[in-house]
Order: sequence, then structure tokens, then C-alpha cells
Amino acid sequence: MNTGRRSFLQGFGNAALLAGLVGAGVLRPTRALAVDFNRSAFDSKNLADALRLIGATAAEASRDIVLKAPEIAENGSAVPIEVISQIPGTTRLSVLVDKNPFPLALQFNFAPGAAARFQAKLKMAESSRLRIVALAGGKHYTVFREVKVTVGGCGE
Repeated sequence: MNTGRRSFLQGFGNAALLAGLVGAGVLRPTRALAVDFNRSAFDSKNLADALRLIGATAAEASRDIVLKAPEIAENGSAVPIEVISQIPGTTRLSVLVDKNPFPLALQFNFAPGAAARFQAKLKMAESSRLRIVALAGGKHYTVFREVKVTVGGCGE
């Protein structure tokens, strides 16, 4: 028996049924929003305001947050980072770039029990300090790392 043909026909039938239900108005597509986010923190143009708006003005330093980032980034438009929080109960990780025009670059929320880790590429306007802020158990923790952005790989 041809299982590929059977899978195709089953998938096609399911899609046709779904399209019919949407067309008849039984199912209505709506906008899906993952979570409301703190737009004012992302729109803030200085570091102090961004930290205040995420509630992290009194964050304490922690060795339980791992920040992997290059010491020297040859391309400021794509600086790779990896962040891992080993603090139990971490529910949010925020990435701030001190000298960027908008310091709050990224913010991830995690469900209870989820592994608080991610990889991303940042756009950095110039050499700056990266700041990671973790929220766990209602307290904020932070770690820093200086990243030098070179111009065309030749240095500043």
C-alpha cells in the first residue's frame, strides 16, 4: 500500500474540511498575541529609564547567568550572543546594550519550569557593555560583558 499517497489524501481532506468551516463562519481566525509587552521600556532612549521601566534598577550581580558573546565583534549589525540563566525560577531575560539609541534590545518571557536560555544576534551601534537582566522569584539579577565593535574588522 502506498503510504505517501494515503498521507497526502488525508492531509488534503483535512485542509478542505478546515477551509469549509472557516468559509461557513463556524471557525473564525483571530489575531494571536503571545503576551502584552512593555512598549515604553523598548521605546526609552536611555539606560536608566529602560532599567526603571523593567523594574531592574536594583538588580544584583549573579554568576548564575551565563552570557556568551565575542570580546571583539567584526560586524556590529549581527553580534551573536547566547544567554543561559541557571537561577531557579527564571521567568524573564532582558538584554540591554548600554550605548544603543534604544538600550532594551530583547526581552524573553519563560513559563515556570522552562529552561531560560536563548541565542540571538544583536545590532550594536558601537562598542558597548551588554547587560543581561534576569527576573526570578520577584528579584532581578544581572551580568555584564564588554563587546568591542570594530569597523570593517580594523578596530576603532
